[in-house]
Amino acid sequence: MEIFFQLFWLFFILSSLSPYFNQQMLLAARARRITDLERKRKSRVITLIHRQEGFSFLGIPFARYIDIDDSEQVLRAIRMTDQSVPIDLILHTPGGLVLAAEQIAEALLKHPARVTVFVPHYAMSGGTLIALAADEIVMDPNAVLGPVDPQLGQYPAASILRVLEQKPMAEIDDQTLIMADVARKALAQVKRTVAGLLRKHFDEQKSQELADLLSQGTWTHDYPISVEEARGMGLRVSTEMPIEVYELMGMYPQPRGGKPSVQYVPLPYGREEPRPGRR
Repeated sequence: MEIFFQLFWLFFILSSLSPYFNQQMLLAARARRITDLERKRKSRVITLIHRQEGFSFLGIPFARYIDIDDSEQVLRAIRMTDQSVPIDLILHTPGGLVLAAEQIAEALLKHPARVTVFVPHYAMSGGTLIALAADEIVMDPNAVLGPVDPQLGQYPAASILRVLEQKPMAEIDDQTLIMADVARKALAQVKRTVAGLLRKHFDEQKSQELADLLSQGTWTHDYPISVEEARGMGLRVSTEMPIEVYELMGMYPQPRGGKPSVQYVPLPYGREEPRPGRR
């Protein structure tokens, strides 16, 4: 009986430590993949990848967004990079805090060497703001960017201003008027930032026009800007995505509970190759 309890506690301890060791192995694998990509491209590779956290509160997973901690880490990495060394930023994010995104974008803009942003899936809102600071944006053919119009709580700043145009002033409550004032300032500030980033590639008129298109509520905030549409705007977009970026993204699995909703045989298929289960 005593041996049984000893085995039980040994199993319990190993089971408790298993997630920690698995996480450390995953971190080490990511570091190796990043190092391989740096050696191949002779650059500093920085990742800004947001997935839902692997833990939850009351069954609700925590979602990640661009925050001040992200900007501090990215700015630290940029400071540690010699001015002659190119920077490759792998970006996968729904957006986040405007202040943090602007800090990252401005730091990348000031880096003298070439800056490339890789978007394997999507970089929305603040992610697009960061991408605009790059010398080149490399996107998967099916990846998307998004508008950078500011949001006030759950409402787009541009939509709040529409209220002033559609209702008599006497019928608008004080809170809405205050929000409209903040919205006007937010729209002007973001447009100024975007135009400043775009001057790296365009003249003043083109920068202002494109900044207006991206930041002033032309579309809904989740509107997907495809590779073709981004190129139509004049952005420098390539689809030559290194295989190492895809492999690295595979090391950031999305935590899920229960049965996975997507399943496939993880092997590359050619046109003439036989499929599993077929002869």
